[in-house]
Amino acid sequence: MDKKMENRCSMNDNKNESLSQQYGGVHSSGWVDLLPSSWVPYVQLARLSPPAALFLIYLPHFFGIIHAARMERHDLSDVLRSCILLLGGSLFYSNAAHAWNDLIDAPIDKRVARTKNRPIVRGDITMTAAFVFALSQALCAACFLSFLPRCTAISTIPSIIGATYYPWAKLHTHFPQLILGFCLSWGAVVGASTLGIEKPWTETPVICLIAALILWITIYDTIYAYQDITDDEKVGVKSTAVLFKESTKSMLWFLLILKGGFLVGYGGLTEAGVGYYVIAFGGSVLSLGAMIASVDLKDQASCWWWFSVGFWFTGGSLAFGLIFG
Repeated sequence: MDKKMENRCSMNDNKNESLSQQYGGVHSSGWVDLLPSSWVPYVQLARLSPPAALFLIYLPHFFGIIHAARMERHDLSDVLRSCILLLGGSLFYSNAAHAWNDLIDAPIDKRVARTKNRPIVRGDITMTAAFVFALSQALCAACFLSFLPRCTAISTIPSIIGATYYPWAKLHTHFPQLILGFCLSWGAVVGASTLGIEKPWTETPVICLIAALILWITIYDTIYAYQDITDDEKVGVKSTAVLFKESTKSMLWFLLILKGGFLVGYGGLTEAGVGYYVIAFGGSVLSLGAMIASVDLKDQASCWWWFSVGFWFTGGSLAFGLIFG
């Protein structure tokens, strides 16, 4: 009997460790293990392994840069400069945003199976240290703005306000995914502003692009939220996953259709070529459609795989379609 109990405990420990690898405080073996042990909790806090979270923040910035480059016919050197500066800024912004999220979420994280091993909850990083880390990373991100036009710094304000509020959104509304989608998608405005478009948010094509990105991120983050849906319902955390439950896939298909419509609108307004419609529109719609059709929302591993790996297909399609369209 004792042996059976020991085996059962071992299986539960292995399951919890596997769950914790899904941005729950345990990283997959690899480059992180080469770092000093004191650094590892901060890498986990910043969601740097795998880098999906970082690139979900950076890619909208990149899309905005490419949009401005196509519209304003900028030199390649200007485009590369903006891409490099915003990649650096996105890295530190991502670090700050995730540290802030875990700082506010700590009381919830310790009650959720997947997140109860995050660095703050398990005691490897104190609340004070997490706050100092978040503040230092935010200041580092701000330093990159000094190399960019003044309008770029102004354009970051809405996303900063949204990211600051976001940890509480999941307690106030069932649509935190839309709020997160806005925060991340606003990067397209920031990216466009680096190449001289002073008020990108007033341009209809940019609005179409932002709307498409918000829907893309909402789809992905809804699937991500399904990893914790059982615990979230117990704890009182709200999300589109909790709200729609058995109707979630129908909702995701609807969002995909809307996203496709906004991409078509963007293409028409910018007089995009065939390459845009084949790669950006076709590739992103097909990849997202494959994800919605294939993901098993009741399987946490399936949700994690499509979140951490599947987004590259959509992001890559949009990137190459904007470049070659």
